[in-house]
Amino acid sequence: MTYSIGEFAEIVGVTASKIRYYEKEGLLCPHRNEKNVRKFTDHDVGWFRFLLLLKDTGMSMEELKKYTEWRAMGEATITERLALLKKRRRLMELEMQALQKNMDILNRKVTFYEDQIKGNKYDFVLYPNEERKS
Repeated sequence: MTYSIGEFAEIVGVTASKIRYYEKEGLLCPHRNEKNVRKFTDHDVGWFRFLLLLKDTGMSMEELKKYTEWRAMGEATITERLALLKKRRRLMELEMQALQKNMDILNRKVTFYEDQIKGNKYDFVLYPNEERKS
């Protein structure tokens, strides 16, 4: 099945201008009919959704371009693509750890305020596991 740019935009949940931008950057290469009108396929849907996922992980446009270039080269670049994905995964793990630490502090602060309302008075310590400096 093929889709116009408007249909494609609706399916993938972005604007037509964003699709044109990704095409201009060389990340998306739709087929064109005899009137030079873009025609997108189900394969394009899957690829573009994957690109958006990579972008949401924090991957830069330069990294997306490199990945797209390697993908076009085929199996000979699987190692490079794997290394890039592993690097992104590691960076996401670090970001998730930092977010979890912040979430833990927020949860403790919420509990602190709930305890204060209940009449349980104590001092809030931001980092309870760190040594106190005299």
